[in-house]
Amino acid sequence: MIGAWDGIEEFVTVARTGSFTAAARSFGASVTHMSRAVSRLEAKLGSQLFHRTTRSLGLTEAGRIFYETGSRLISEREDAIAAVAAQGSPRGNLRITCSYTLGERFIGPVLREYAGQHPDLAIACDLDNDVVDLIRDGYDIAIRTGHLEDSRLVATRVASRAVVTVAAPGYLAVRGIPLRIADLKDHDCLVGSASTWHFQRGESFRPEGRWRCNSGTMVLEAALDGMGVCQLPAFYAARHIAAGRLTQVLAPECPDDEPIWAVYPRLKHLSPKVSLLVALLRIRLPPLLAGMPAG
Repeated sequence: MIGAWDGIEEFVTVARTGSFTAAARSFGASVTHMSRAVSRLEAKLGSQLFHRTTRSLGLTEAGRIFYETGSRLISEREDAIAAVAAQGSPRGNLRITCSYTLGERFIGPVLREYAGQHPDLAIACDLDNDVVDLIRDGYDIAIRTGHLEDSRLVATRVASRAVVTVAAPGYLAVRGIPLRIADLKDHDCLVGSASTWHFQRGESFRPEGRWRCNSGTMVLEAALDGMGVCQLPAFYAARHIAAGRLTQVLAPECPDDEPIWAVYPRLKHLSPKVSLLVALLRIRLPPLLAGMPAG
C-alpha cells in the first residue's frame, strides 16, 4: 500500500532540479529509486507528470499543477514540524528572493543578523530582477516593490523607498533643466527596469533614449557620466546628490514613496521562520534605506 507521502518529495526534487540524476544526487538516493518513486506516484494519481525523452525532461500540465501543490504541502509539513519541535523557534530551510541591489545592499545585512539569531536555520537567498513564481519555485518569501497582483500571496509592508529624477550638472548645463514633465521628451533618457516613470497626481512618462539597462547601478553610472536624465530609487543617488555629482530635477513632481513588501504564500505567515523575519525587516529596513544606523 502506497503511503500518502510516497513519491511526492522525489517528484518535487526531480521537477526542481530538472533531471533524475541531479535529483538523485540532491535527494541522496539512486536514480532507480527516484524513477520508481515517481512512476508509482503517477500510477496512484492516474496522470503522467513528466514528458520524458532520451534528451529532455519536462512537466506535463498535470505535473505543473501537482508540483505547485506538492511543494506547498512539503513546505507546510516542514513548518508544522519545526514549529512544534522548536516551540516556535525558526529552524529548517528558508528560501528568499529579491532584486539584486535591494538584496546586496539592504536585505543581506538583515538576513545575516537573522541567521546569527537563529543558528538552526539555513538561509538561501536568490537575487533576481525578474518576478519569480514563489509557489511554483518553492520560495518562502520575496521582497518586492510597487503594485502586487497575485491573489495567492500575502503582502506585508516592511518599508518604503523614495524615487528621484536626476542628471549630472554638466549634462544640464548643455541641455537645460527640465521644468515640466513634458520637457523630458527633449532629453536623453536613461532607462532602467521600469519602462514608465511616475510622478505626482498620477502623471507618467515613457522615457526614450540610447541607453537602456535593467541594472540600476549601470543607469546611475551613465547619469554620472553625463549621458542623460534618469529616474531611480533615491538610495542609488542620494550621496551623489549630496556631493554635487548629480542634480535632482522636477523635485515638485517627485512621486510618492513606493512601498516595499514582504510577500509570501498564504498560510506561510503562520511559520515562525517567516513571521519573525518579516518583523525584523520592518524594524531594520527603514533606517537602512534612509542611510541611518539600524540600531
